Amino acid sequence: MSTTTYRICLLPGDGIGPEITAEAVKVLGVIGEREDVAFEFSEALLGGIAIDETGTALPDATLEAAHASDAVLLAAIGGPKWDTTDPDKPRPEQGLLGIRKELGLYANLRPVKLFPALAGASTLKPKALEGVDMLIVRELTGGAYFGERAREYDVAGAGVGGTAGQRAYDTMEYREYEVERIARVAFEAAGSRRGKVHSVDKANVLESSRMWREVVHRLHEAEYADVELVDQLVDNTAMQLIRWPAQFDVMVTENLFGDILSDEASMLTGSLGMLASASLGDGTALYEPSHGSAPDIAGQGIANPLATLLSVELMLRHSFAMHEAADRLASAIESVLDEGWRTRDIADETTPSEWTVGTSAMGDLVVVRL
Repeated sequence: MSTTTYRICLLPGDGIGPEITAEAVKVLGVIGEREDVAFEFSEALLGGIAIDETGTALPDATLEAAHASDAVLLAAIGGPKWDTTDPDKPRPEQGLLGIRKELGLYANLRPVKLFPALAGASTLKPKALEGVDMLIVRELTGGAYFGERAREYDVAGAGVGGTAGQRAYDTMEYREYEVERIARVAFEAAGSRRGKVHSVDKANVLESSRMWREVVHRLHEAEYADVELVDQLVDNTAMQLIRWPAQFDVMVTENLFGDILSDEASMLTGSLGMLASASLGDGTALYEPSHGSAPDIAGQGIANPLATLLSVELMLRHSFAMHEAADRLASAIESVLDEGWRTRDIADETTPSEWTVGTSAMGDLVVVRL
């Protein structure tokens, strides 16, 4: 009987990316041995390191490697080194947006579940966090991030005091099919959860949101009437995430709103270092932690690898249908936290120094509990 082989394209990226990627490879190696599955890894450039080595944030070779793989694991990109306001210079984020678009990954899934052991790490009172278990479904290839944009110079009256100056614009644009397909993902997810979808928009102001709401309601009435649907404006949602986060089961929203709200929701768990994501669609799925590249701690061996390992859990479920292995990984991570082990970002004043460990040690703790 031949061993099943899965090809994974690794995109370590920038900052702490290579360190946390190493822990994912370590964990997958153990899972592969126990499941009689071979994980084959290839490595490619994305983000700042790609700009430095090739002049572009998304080299053609990276796209080719991603297309040829069964899944893509991205660690982190960006950093102050590549920050620029010059529209003609490449930025690391262009690589991320580009690979999502080229792979047809229109649905970003971000589970937000509170680990009881980390309730004290959140800035909210523990009582406000009771029952938090939501899934944010973010549309990923439309909206202002992909609409028409430009910057114009020497525009009459655009400067201070009526002088000539700059004018810039970004267009938030959606088509019906883009809204329907992301809403379908949300309704399907709610059907296997608690059966409730919050559709988040700005329909009191934006025409794109008014169309969004119409399309979501049409699909709901035609195919998902058994799922509870709640319309909620994005500004109210931002407040409700702090006021009463447990009300949310599945939240679906457009690209820009989802980017902001998912980062806000991550702090319910105490740290961006605990939030994983899966980007799904028509092509090879991409998995990534939701935190940044943390260049200030890069190379120190203290980064939290758990969001990356939770992203591996999503990969096992969505790309490889290895649900039992995914359950064991999730349980191992929870056990490590329940025992009191912490990385620096999720430690608090009650954490003994000997229970605060580095990146590699945290990966080892998860491995021995698989």
